[in-house]
Amino acid sequence: MKRTEKRAAVLWQLFKATFLLSAFTFGGGFVIVSLMKKKFVEELGWLEEDEMLDVTAIAQSSPGPIPINASVILGYRMAGIPGTLAAILGTSLPPMIILSVISLFYAQFRSNPVIALALQVMRAGVAAVIFDVVINLAKNVVKTRRPLYVALMAGAFTANVVLGVSASVLILVCLAVGLADVALQVRSSEKARQEVRA
Repeated sequence: MKRTEKRAAVLWQLFKATFLLSAFTFGGGFVIVSLMKKKFVEELGWLEEDEMLDVTAIAQSSPGPIPINASVILGYRMAGIPGTLAAILGTSLPPMIILSVISLFYAQFRSNPVIALALQVMRAGVAAVIFDVVINLAKNVVKTRRPLYVALMAGAFTANVVLGVSASVLILVCLAVGLADVALQVRSSEKARQEVRA
């Protein structure tokens, strides 16, 4: 019974956390990822910072909205498939409710100068949060002390900003380099094991 109650408490906390994060997040996936890090890593201690970095990378490189992708991973990590369903429901309900209400009063929202001003102010806040996400992700990449990762980060930034290379192309190239790096590491560790046995 206690185990069931504990599981229900985790599911409720997961739903509540993702619902509140989604309800008060303006600016898309990058913003919610930053808030998820603060909630699940710093406040609740459910994930390590490295795990959150992995979740962010997977959520960004997978098809679909970043918040939903991150919710799937976080929910499954915390409580399996029921956790995934609770996190997805918590993440998707607020935008559905808000957009349904806005669609009913679209003409009034569009022509209201107060709402237009509020949205402009929110853009400034969103830009600051995205900048915070970029700085935190860059710090985490530098913390790995892997020259390959740092070079990939700098190269991807330069290719996108200076050369205008598409983000999808950069993601695929980084994925290919990452897979090659993992393959090399596995091969070298197997070689080291064979040498130890010999």
